[in-house]
Amino acid sequence: MIGVFDSGVGGLTVLKALMRELPAEQFVYLGDTARLPYGTKSPATVARYALQAAEALSACGIKCLVVACNTASAVSLPAVRAHLAPVPVIGVIEPGAEAACAASPSGRIAVIATEGTVRGGAYQQAILQRRAQAEVRALPAPLFVALAEEGLTDGPIAEAIAHHYLDALFTPAGATPAADTLVLGCTHFPMLAGAIRATVGPEVRIVDSAETTARHVRVTLAQAGLACLGGQGGLRLLATDAPERFARIGARFLERPIRTDEVELIDL
Repeated sequence: MIGVFDSGVGGLTVLKALMRELPAEQFVYLGDTARLPYGTKSPATVARYALQAAEALSACGIKCLVVACNTASAVSLPAVRAHLAPVPVIGVIEPGAEAACAASPSGRIAVIATEGTVRGGAYQQAILQRRAQAEVRALPAPLFVALAEEGLTDGPIAEAIAHHYLDALFTPAGATPAADTLVLGCTHFPMLAGAIRATVGPEVRIVDSAETTARHVRVTLAQAGLACLGGQGGLRLLATDAPERFARIGARFLERPIRTDEVELIDL
């Protein structure tokens, strides 16, 4: 069984990619909906929450943990890895940074994320560790989170907000675009991929950290001899608060109906 956790429903985009990449695997997903958002909390608090979520998933007998939260990935991976060793623990930032470095012809890379993720600089550091000469621009796009949760993922409202955030980077008048590659550095943002693509144009390479993380998990499991080679996959959903809201909004992210009684309420 593979454990996945996030502060809420955004990590379901990572879960969806994982289920496509590893259809024979069993998954358990934990959304810490009682304490979201993590992005406004201190690093020490986020690390404590992440350890509690990891412990709850460890009790389910997981063979791998995916930290499907950019904020938690930025501040808690060393502590979670030490706590769960030898179970592999994979965050979303490192795979996204690696894919961006490989994708960008010029090394001009933009990252959009929540304010907390941008402020912490984790994507910038991860990209520069892999490609020291890269030029990295990171900007917060907090309204994308609200649009994704409200289901306003395409159409004039989504495209207007995308232009608001991205025009300065990708359509500067009479100048070379500031970036040729864009990292979607928040688990909500793949929901707005269509509006983002319409704004930045066809030439920009878009890196979806959910997809890159799923591929990284597949490779990690195969190398460790932990991959499930047959059988039918399954899913267990856990939340720390408001299972009705989790089911309603999460269905958009997972792209399948979620019944309220499918969401188990747990206390961390």
